[in-house]
Parts: sequence; C-alpha cells; structure tokens
Amino acid sequence: MIEKRELGKSGLEVSALGLGCMGLSFGYGPATEKNEAIKLIRAAYDGGVTFFDTAEAYGPFTNEELLGEALAPVRDQVVIATKFGFKNGVPGQGTDSTTERIKAVADAALQRLNTDRIDLFYQHRVDPNVPMEDVAGTVKDLIQQGKVKHFGMSEAGAENIRRAHAVQPVAALQSEYSLWWREPEKEILPTLEELGIGFVPFSPLGKGFLTGAISDKTEFDKTDFRNIVPRFTADARKANQTVVDELGRIAEQKKATKAQIALAWLLAQKPWIVPIPGTTKLHRLEENLGGASVKLTPEDLKAVHDAISAIKLQGDRYPAQLQSLVNR
Repeated sequence: MIEKRELGKSGLEVSALGLGCMGLSFGYGPATEKNEAIKLIRAAYDGGVTFFDTAEAYGPFTNEELLGEALAPVRDQVVIATKFGFKNGVPGQGTDSTTERIKAVADAALQRLNTDRIDLFYQHRVDPNVPMEDVAGTVKDLIQQGKVKHFGMSEAGAENIRRAHAVQPVAALQSEYSLWWREPEKEILPTLEELGIGFVPFSPLGKGFLTGAISDKTEFDKTDFRNIVPRFTADARKANQTVVDELGRIAEQKKATKAQIALAWLLAQKPWIVPIPGTTKLHRLEENLGGASVKLTPEDLKAVHDAISAIKLQGDRYPAQLQSLVNR
C-alpha cells in the first residue's frame, strides 16, 4: 500500500500520491466512457489512493458527478478535493470568487459529489476583483457550517497565500510542479514550509511529456489542451527531449520507468508534497502508483538535479492568455 502523508500542519492525511481526475472528463481529448472512468477511479482506491481531485470546471460539472458515483461505496475512506473560482464553472469566462458564488458552488458540489462535506475546497485561481480576506472568510463560514473541512488555493502567489492564511489556515496549495517546471522552488515552497501548508503538484509528469510517451511526431486530438501550449509545439518537444532522455538513463539504473522517477523525485523534495498524476489508462495508473515505492538516494537526486539543471527548456507552460491567471 502507499504510505500516508499529512498536508502541511493541517491534520489532513492522504495517500502520498493522489489521483487527478480532470483528464477523465476534460482537457485531453474526448471524455472517457463513464463505466471505464469509474473502473479506473475504483482501481486507484484499491491500489491505495485515498486522495481524489476534481473541480466544477472539469466538464464543467460532469467530473464531480463521476467522482460522486465512483467513490460512493468508500466515501468515508477517501479525501475529495474540489474547486470554485470561475464564472459559471467555465474557465474561459474569467474568475468569480464572490461570496454568493462560492456558497452556491459549495452547495452544488455537495449534490454532485453525493456527499455531506467537501474535504478540501480550493480557490481554483485568485480573483483580482475580490479581496483574498473575503474569499478566506467565506470558506471559513462554510467550514463552521460543516460543509467544508479544509481550505486550499491553486496557482496563488506568496502574498495572497499569506493574506488568506491569516484569515483561515490554508491546508494545501495546488500548483504545477515537476522536473520540467521548477518555478515554485524560488518563492512558493519556502513560503509553504514557513506557514505549514501542504503542496499538491498537478501535472507532475509534465502533462505526459516526462513519461517518454510523447515525441515531436505525436499528434494530439483536436480537443486536446496541449495543442495551444507553447511547450508542446513540435519544435519545443524536439528540443526538450533531452530531459526525457536523462530521465530514461536514471530510470534504467533504478529499474524503474521515467514516470516513476519523475514522481519519486517530487516525493523526495519535501515530506508534505503530494503529487496528483492523472491518467485514463489502468496500466499507467499502476505504473504511477509504483512511483511511490521508488526510493532515490541523495546521489540519485543530485544526478537528476545536475542533469535537468543543465538543460534549457523551450516554450512557456501556458499560452499568453492564460499566463495572467497564475501566480498572482
């Protein structure tokens, strides 16, 4: 079974690897057929995963319903995280973290998830039009009402994390972090360590790139989000292949896969980091869960660090129109 970790000092204990469920409904091409998706979520639980991540925006709304149905038989054994923060649950319509909206999202999510509480309720993106103190205060009210257990933030900058945490302790920050996106190491990780906040990296496998399954020849489905990501242009993929090659070298030595090394590296950074790789395939799920038992020595970590640091990655991680939504 997968070991457990506490998210910061929140008292919220989860499996060291969670399951990011977005891709089952949204973002990476056509949605997975419902029974197949339920099978995958239940296989994750059987494999030791107790931490499942969704959002009203995934679908929108269909991903929460899927999770509610899949996890109903084991509801009290798992931690479910969902999110508020977009107008009408649609990222393209911009942010909305007004008090009325947050409360409405909470009530609707409880219905869709078929549950009486949200274990972790994230603000999906910071809303520049609503003071952070008001957002944290609204979630604090929901916690007092018993509808929500813990407050989280996503892709927030250090100052907003501090402002929110002063009103209602933040249990976890969810942002992108992996061997090919190490920006959080500069300011975010030290802030979280200081405040006792857990960190939940999404896209811990670089949106699939670090698995080695994607090359400069790969063609994505027309509805796949990666088509508009600068880091996924064919030229950038070709240039960034050296990262995957280095991972492969280390994986061979450890008798593991590239994905497992990428996850083990994240788990080795801090004891309060809980990556949430997503997948739609059972064999990939099993492979990812195997990453929790790969132990990297200080020498291994140095080898990974030195190899990756020497490589200049090509392409931004978001297109320009989405860049403004992160780290504010």
